Amino acid sequence: MLRVSKLTDYATVILSFMAKDANDVHAAIEIASATGIALPTVSKILKLLVHEHVLISTRGAKGGYALASSPDKITVAAVISALEGPIALTECSISHEGCEQASGCGIRGNWGLINQAIQNALESVTLADMIQPALAPAEIRIPVASLYAKEKFA
Repeated sequence: MLRVSKLTDYATVILSFMAKDANDVHAAIEIASATGIALPTVSKILKLLVHEHVLISTRGAKGGYALASSPDKITVAAVISALEGPIALTECSISHEGCEQASGCGIRGNWGLINQAIQNALESVTLADMIQPALAPAEIRIPVASLYAKEKFA
């Protein structure tokens, strides 16, 4: 099963809350109260997101956290990468060093194709999209065939 971590899931909840008032500065306690996520967890996620330049922080009485970019510029891929590192389904999607079978593997390129399709799908969804009402699954289209054409000429 492919699954993001609980922290990444919480990060999307936090960022979606912040995206609704994208120009506002939010205190960690306000975010915790609004989202129902425990304050220590919110604080940890906020620090990680600041470190990865998804958020900016301001100190002082009117300080807090704000989005580093507009919600339509922050992708789900960026959020996942900020919390979990590079998006990769298999070890060879990031590096060939972690696999003993890399030299004779006949499917490595296909895993790369799948990984790229998932990367493209996650990059196509932004925080602005996340705060909109959900689309029916039939309306979401991932152009897998076009990825093959790109890979072929790369």
